[in-house]
Amino acid sequence: MKERRNRGRLYRSVTGAVAVGLAVGGCGAGGGSGDAARASRPAVPNGAVSTAPAMSDSAATWRKWGLTPLPAAPRPPAEKPVRLSATGTVPVFTRIPTTQKVVFITVDDGQEKDPAFIRMLRDLRVPITMFLMNDAVKSDYAYFRPLQALGNHIQNHTLHHPVMSALPLARQKEEVCGDQKILTKEYGTAPLLFRPPYGAYDTNTKIAVGECGPRAIVWWRESMQIRTMQYQSADRKLHPGDIILAHFRGPSELKGTTMTHMFANLLRRIHEQGFAVARLEDYIQPPTR
Repeated sequence: MKERRNRGRLYRSVTGAVAVGLAVGGCGAGGGSGDAARASRPAVPNGAVSTAPAMSDSAATWRKWGLTPLPAAPRPPAEKPVRLSATGTVPVFTRIPTTQKVVFITVDDGQEKDPAFIRMLRDLRVPITMFLMNDAVKSDYAYFRPLQALGNHIQNHTLHHPVMSALPLARQKEEVCGDQKILTKEYGTAPLLFRPPYGAYDTNTKIAVGECGPRAIVWWRESMQIRTMQYQSADRKLHPGDIILAHFRGPSELKGTTMTHMFANLLRRIHEQGFAVARLEDYIQPPTR
């Protein structure tokens, strides 16, 4: 596996289910207090059907954040395009097989805890999937509960954000099982999905993930920077079913830009290409036991 550093970010080429990809590091500086989020609504379990309202189509609400409304997401297919098994080797996927013009936003780590981001998602109702790493979130678990209460699912991203493929199986299991246990306790439901830090995984990672509870490894096709996206596809465009990677980051890592400004730029890039944002878990069938 080759490794190089570019502007402080770790890039790795990963072999196996994902042949070539851009693996942008997910380590951000801490920041922000979650005090404004402590009076949160009850959490929505990952396996439950969300009763939160659909994405806001109010032009006035979107203008409040300097945006225009995204297209409405279509109804999720009754037959889920990704079906997970309770046993066997966990699959790895970078996109959802669909012809619907939808993309999926995932947000990693959890260092930045900006109360304005909670207000933004309450206003816009844009669905996200959160891959949380315990070292980043343990200073304020409560911050993420209002986001979960909006129907956004919480998934596994290890305890300490290591390069998983550099660790033996026992250490990889500590990372995945440890995060699984804490997130289940704090948020009331067991994560179904796992994202390896830096996108780096190996056969032992698949074994560890399968033994610790999650039933799939999730990669990505695009990663959001401050104003632009980095693409894996040669045409530098979004495609139906693409999974987009972003991070809970603040001004210290975003050159003075706030989390909400970065997220607004992400929504602008999606709007420019005429895509809707759908909830990742609405396209995945959990294992039937």
